[in-house]
Amino acid sequence: MAHNPIYEFDALVAAAAGVTDGVGLRTVPPQVFAWLEAQALRLAEVGETPWLRLTQRRGRRAVQVTNFVGVIRAPDGYQIEVLPKVGKAIGGGDVEARQLLIEMLRCLGGFRHIQTDSAKLFATRMPLLEVFIAEFLRAVEHLVKRGLRSDYRAQQDNLFALRGKLQMAAHLRHNLCRRDRFFAEFDEFSPNRPENRLLHAALKRVLAWTASQANQQLARELCFVFADVPASEHPATDFQRVRLDRGMAHYEGALAWSRLILEDESPLTGAGGHHAPSLLFPMEAVFEAFVAKHLARQLEGGFTLRTQARSLSLVRHIEQNWFRLKPDLLVQASKANRLVLDTKWKLIDGSQATGSDKYGLDQGDFYQLHAYGQNYLDGQGDVVLIYPKTDVLNKALPVFEFPKSSGLRLWVLPFCLKDKRLLLPPCGSLDALFVRRDSSLANGCDAADVAPQDVALA
Repeated sequence: MAHNPIYEFDALVAAAAGVTDGVGLRTVPPQVFAWLEAQALRLAEVGETPWLRLTQRRGRRAVQVTNFVGVIRAPDGYQIEVLPKVGKAIGGGDVEARQLLIEMLRCLGGFRHIQTDSAKLFATRMPLLEVFIAEFLRAVEHLVKRGLRSDYRAQQDNLFALRGKLQMAAHLRHNLCRRDRFFAEFDEFSPNRPENRLLHAALKRVLAWTASQANQQLARELCFVFADVPASEHPATDFQRVRLDRGMAHYEGALAWSRLILEDESPLTGAGGHHAPSLLFPMEAVFEAFVAKHLARQLEGGFTLRTQARSLSLVRHIEQNWFRLKPDLLVQASKANRLVLDTKWKLIDGSQATGSDKYGLDQGDFYQLHAYGQNYLDGQGDVVLIYPKTDVLNKALPVFEFPKSSGLRLWVLPFCLKDKRLLLPPCGSLDALFVRRDSSLANGCDAADVAPQDVALA
């Protein structure tokens, strides 16, 4: 049973007579709400990442999802899809928002194995959890076609014929009165190796999760292939024993999915303990990975993009560096820093510059970028805040200048999620670093004078 998709920061209340879904407020069955409420209380008590929090709506208790997207699955199988909030702003409905999320997830390390074409096919008619399961099964099917790998494994057994090395102490203990047996230790070439045990365990788990007939059928067929391999009983130990040596490259994708399924790496801690697989991802990390992947392709030759640079600190105290400065992205040329960029998963309004609105920008982000510019660029050059492009932020904002740092400028630029490009100022000092899509912009044209398709607008 699946619930209609919701978006980041939507609130959920228990279904009751006379209560219907509304904007930012959705209903779930009472038993699901009770489970969600218990999760929110546990998160608040233990101080874990708050992917869910308690709130109130219209005088009733409610739970609100935060900036995490993906799938929440209650113990009774009820599913809630949480889609990126930008889906509301760019239009296209739930299907387009779901497809956008899948495209963005491909930029995360553990999900780079998602195949775009098949994901597009599934996304229009499958819940996200089923999409993930289908991708895992596809990866295992590909592996099986390439062939399961076997390995020599030390075994001990009481045999009718001596094989390998006789274990004298055990032999005397077991066969003092049986001269037809030999207790020996020997090597057996067997598919019973950690990698195959993990895959079998992951297959059995997703078979219990999936409600799709196609996924169930394929999972059963693949479980039959692994019938001679015991399912891993201790996944953490088996993952430590994984060896992707020569001839094992085709295992990489399936094992990456297995790790997500068995170790609850992608689900937030605690969800797995309640036997409720929930694949939830912080949108800040997803957006940063998405921008990093595609921005690297937009750089001019000779420039490189570094992620999560952390070589400098804000202060030094008692011969120790305190408060590491970790910009999301750093553009370098010949190891010299040229541009600092930080991604912000927030919807801002490029038309609201007056009064207290200030486009919806956060003053703390400006302090942060100023510190980056002073330390990584010696106070000279450009720093950039990157936000998702929407209809109300469809071009670069006018440049921000720091009065006491005449050589440091700050840009607020939108990143087009559909076109996978950073929208640059119509002219300025960033031209030397990035490849423009349209030469008319590089010649100093105002963005408003150019057709939308020419400035990479979605």
